[in-house]
Parts: sequence; C-alpha cells; structure tokens
Amino acid sequence: MNCSPPPLKQARKKKKKKKKKKKKNSKVRIVFFFLFFIVVVVSKSKWVFLLNEDLGKNMETEQKEIEKEVMEKQWEKAEEVKRLPPWTKQITVRGVIASIVIGSMYSVIAMKLNLTAGLTPHLNISAALLGFVFIRTWTKLLQRTGFATTPFTCQENTMIQTYSVAYYSIAVGGGFGSYLLGLNRKTYEQAGIDTEGNSPTSIKDPGFGWMTGVLFLVCFVGLFVLIPLRKVMIIDYRLTYPSGTATAVLINGLHSQDDKLAKKQVRGFMKYFSMSLFWGFFQWFYSGKDECGFSQFPSFGLQAWKQTFYFNFSMTYVGAGMICSHLVNLSLLLGAVLSWGLMWPLIGNLKSEWFPKNLPDSSMKSLNGYKVFISVSLILDVDGQSKVIDDLKQDEVFIRENIPLWIGVTGYIVFAIVSVTVLPIMFPQLKWYFVLVAYIMAPSLAFCNAYGTGLTDINMAYNYGKVALFMLAALSGKENGVVAALAGCGIIKSVASVSCNLMQDFKTSYFTMASPRAMFLSQAIGTAIGCITAPLSFFLFYRAFDVGNPKGEYKAPYALIYRNMAILGVEGVAALPQHCLQLCYSFFAFAVVVNTVKDLCPPKIGRWMPLPMCMAVPFLVGAYFAIDMCLGTLVVFLWHKLDTNKAESMVPAVASGLICGEGLWILPASILALAKISPPICMKFLAS
Repeated sequence: MNCSPPPLKQARKKKKKKKKKKKKNSKVRIVFFFLFFIVVVVSKSKWVFLLNEDLGKNMETEQKEIEKEVMEKQWEKAEEVKRLPPWTKQITVRGVIASIVIGSMYSVIAMKLNLTAGLTPHLNISAALLGFVFIRTWTKLLQRTGFATTPFTCQENTMIQTYSVAYYSIAVGGGFGSYLLGLNRKTYEQAGIDTEGNSPTSIKDPGFGWMTGVLFLVCFVGLFVLIPLRKVMIIDYRLTYPSGTATAVLINGLHSQDDKLAKKQVRGFMKYFSMSLFWGFFQWFYSGKDECGFSQFPSFGLQAWKQTFYFNFSMTYVGAGMICSHLVNLSLLLGAVLSWGLMWPLIGNLKSEWFPKNLPDSSMKSLNGYKVFISVSLILDVDGQSKVIDDLKQDEVFIRENIPLWIGVTGYIVFAIVSVTVLPIMFPQLKWYFVLVAYIMAPSLAFCNAYGTGLTDINMAYNYGKVALFMLAALSGKENGVVAALAGCGIIKSVASVSCNLMQDFKTSYFTMASPRAMFLSQAIGTAIGCITAPLSFFLFYRAFDVGNPKGEYKAPYALIYRNMAILGVEGVAALPQHCLQLCYSFFAFAVVVNTVKDLCPPKIGRWMPLPMCMAVPFLVGAYFAIDMCLGTLVVFLWHKLDTNKAESMVPAVASGLICGEGLWILPASILALAKISPPICMKFLAS
C-alpha cells in the first residue's frame, strides 16, 4: 500500500515551504540592508565630521594668515610713521629758496591777470609740480658734482607747495585789483565826481607803506582763525577739498616707489593728466575772444546757454565732481535748476517792476543784488552731518603733530586788537567799533567759507567781502561810507580767503603725512614774504603802465565795480531791489529747516536731504559748473556699478589727473597772455 501523499497535497506543501524560505530571505535582506544603511550613515557622518574638521582647520589657518598680514601691514604703517622726518626737518633752506623763486614768478603772473582781466586762476597744483622739478634737478646737479644731499621727501615737496601758494595768494586776494585800488583818484573820477556818496574825501592813492601794513594786519589773522577747528574739518567732517586732495595725489605719485597699487595709480594719474593737459592746450586755440571756444559750447541749445546751462568741457570741474560725493553734486544741480532755471528768468521778466530796466545785470540794484544776498542766506546755516572714513595712519600723524589751541586763540586776539587800534589810524573813516564787529563776525564766516570750499572746491570769500562792503557803507554814512566799506571789506575777504587756503593745504598735508605744525609755519613764512613782495609786484605794473584806464590794457575792472558797490551801499537797504530781503529771509529759513531735518532724521532719510551750502554756489557761479560736477559723479557711479574695487582705488588718481592737467596748462597760458600772444581762432555759436 502506497503511504505517500497524493500529488496535489505534495505540491501544496512544496509551495508553502518555498513561501516560508522567501519570507525568511526577504527578512534577512531587509535586516542586512538596514545594517548596511546604518554602517553607511555612520561612516558618512564620520567622513563629514573629518571633512568639517579639516575645513575648520583650513579656515583657522587662513584666518591666522589674514590676521598675520593685517598685523604686518599695521607694523609697516607704524614703521612708516616712525620713519617720517620730524616737523623741524620738513622745512629746509633749499625748500624756502625754491618757493621764493616759484612764488615770485607766480606773483607777477597773478598780478598781471588781476589788473587786466580781473580774474586769477589757482596755480597750487603747478606749484607742487614745479617744486618737485626744481628740487629734483638741484639734488641731481649736486650729486654729479660730488656733494651729498638729503633725500627729497613728499613732506618737503608739500612744504614748498604751501610756501609758494601762500606767497602768491597775497597778490591774488590782497585787493590790488579791487577794493584797495578802488580808493585811488582815477577810480574816484571814473565813478563820477558829482555822484551822490562819492565824496572827495574818499581818496587814498596807493602807497607801499600803508598797503604792506594793511596786508600784514588782515592776512595774518586768517592763519589763526580756524586752527581750533582743524581736526573737525579734516578728520571729523571728512571734507574732500578736491584741489588739496588732487595736489596730494600728485605729490604722492611723484614720490611713490615699489607699491604695486601706487604704480597703477601713478600710471592712471599720468594717463589722464596728459589727456587733460593736451585738451587744455587744444581748446586754447579756439578761445580768441570772450564767449569763444569749447568752454562756451551750447550743449543744450542757445536758449539754455543764455541761462548758463551747458557743458563747458572743464576737466577740472569734472575731476572735482569725481572726488565730491553724489549728494554734493546733486545739491549743486538742484541749486542750478532752482536759480538759473526758475528764479533768475522769472525775476528778469519783472525788470521794470521790481528794479529799473536800464540797469545792467551786474548792478547790486538789479538782478545781481538777488544773486549775492540770496546765496549768502543759504550759505550762512551749515549742517553738522559728515561721513566718516577711517584711515588710522593719516589720522595719527595729523593728530600727533597737534597745533596747541592757545596759539590760534592768542594769535587771533592779538592781531584783532592791533587791527582795531591801527586800521582806524590808517583809515579815519573806518571806526574802531566797525573793525571790532568785523573781527567778531569773521570766524563764523570763515568757517562757512572753508566748509563750503571743502564740499565744492569753490572759494566764496569775495562774496562775503561784498556783503561786508555793502553793510559797512550803509552804516558809515555818505561822507565816510566809501572808504570804510572798501577798507573794511578787506578784513572779511582776507580772513575768509587765507583761512580757506590754509584748510586746503591741511588737506594736502593730511594725505602726504606732512606735519601740520610745519604746514602752519610754512604758511606764515609764505604769507610774510607775500605781504612784502605783492605790493612790489603791484607797483611794478602801477609805475610802468596806465593801470585803471578803461581803454587801455590794464583796465582793473573790479576797482570801479567795488567803488560803485560802496557808493550804492551808502543808500542802505533801500538800494536793494524790491522783495530782495523777503527772499533772503525765506531762503535762510529754508536752509535752517533742511539742515535741522537732516540732523534729526534717521540716516536713511537724512542722507537724501540736499545741502543748502552747495545749492548756493550755482546761484552766483552758474549752472555749467553744476553740470560739469554732475558728469563727474555720473562717471563714478557707473564705474562703481561695473567694477567697485577698481573704482575705489583708481577714482582719486584719475580725478586728480584731470584736475592737475588743466591746472598745469594755466601756467603756459598765463605766460602767453603776458607775452600778448592771443589764441588765433574764435569759435562761436550763433542762431541760424
């Protein structure tokens, strides 16, 4: 008997066994896979941990290397600061001799231009370059003859530039072509003998003695007035002073050695310096007469040109715009649109209603009265905001060589007391209390002027002088008004101008790491020499030529203008055009409100508020200046968008090259003018 199960049951048993095996196998696989996954995760995490550990070590190593490089750079900076020559050795005999030669040459050139056109360009950049050429040639000649020479440093170069500028600035701002010459008999006769207020007692012919005395009194005060605010202006407010910055970049470039970035900056500087110099030379050929050449190109049409809205191809202003902040340049443009785009055309249309129709625009009773007084109203309120950028090395040198506060205060008080005593003796019409009030007001006006120059590179000292002239004439009466106004306006103008020039030079010394003490002493030496030699250069022309003849070469146009303003001022506030004072009050209130909002609001809002100080400049200068500056700021904006790192390192060098090139061309152009060589072509644009 067969005991085996039937085939169907056997098949079922086999299937069950297979299923059990599959279940066991699948369980084993799952367990194995799970164990494998755990092993992989653990190993993975271990490798990640090890990798992160390695990366951490690498990052720590890199951080240590960076810290080491920073420490090395700080050590190098500290060593460089230690290697700087002491301030007593930055002033040298050869530097004084070089500056006397350069300053004497520039004084004659400036006096010639002052007595002919009435305008004198800034020559401080070319003074720095000529000082470098002079001393470098001197040292090479001595070395070839076997004499040992001390190294020529950028600090010594800065001192030479300071001497020279202080020297020839007296010839520019001493009033030889304006308020001092306006006292002589010829100008008195030209103003009209029968003119009301033009008294026969208001005559004082030029003399070397009294002119030199006046210059010593009013010019030296300007050296002391802003010494207490030196750190505030240069370090705290970080004012740009474009001309001072450009001069420093030029000097540093001339003396740079092995630094790769410095070499790159020098190449960029020289490239754009050459382009700007060639452009100045090229456009000179087309400027044969007034309103000729590329500087009068009607970029936006003839109607806009009449309102000074045009690009005048000035590389100096384009370079200055590249150095100044965007807010400064946009504030300039806003002021240009407000004044030349709206106010002056509208007020001009009211010529027969608000002021007489037959008066020229230059008269203080006409449109010029609005321009002068409204611009001063905007300038007189200064805001306190500033953008601070750290540069520890330059800050350390600038602060370390501190000028004691007592020197500035004592010097100002002593010279003010002497002036209050002596000036009324020289000019009996100028009462001592007017001189005292002028010296009380001078520090605040000098600060406003230096602050505005730091932002825009435009020295407005002549504008403050005009306001002082008008006020003194009104207060002194018909008999004494003209002399008191012409003599007294020189106090405000000279103090504001000299202190502003000193701040420009302090900015140069900041970047070249020259001692402020040496800088101040250089200014004092240059000013002292200039107070003696400037009258000599004036009498060189006054004795040899018919100075003041309106039909001759030496017209000295500003002498008559200043005297006429003094005669006008004798009439007082009534002489101002209609609604002028109301407009002044309104714009002063606007300046106060804007600056208050700027100071009180958060930085996000405050940084968009315009600067009234900058808005005021185009009111007098014209809109073309603002357009040039805005072109410079547009170049910087686009450059930063394309390559920020390159822009940060190269913008100062390129901008300085543009400023220096055209600035240097002024010297040969002035020599050509002295030689009576005029441009051969007059390129002018007329309506079809």
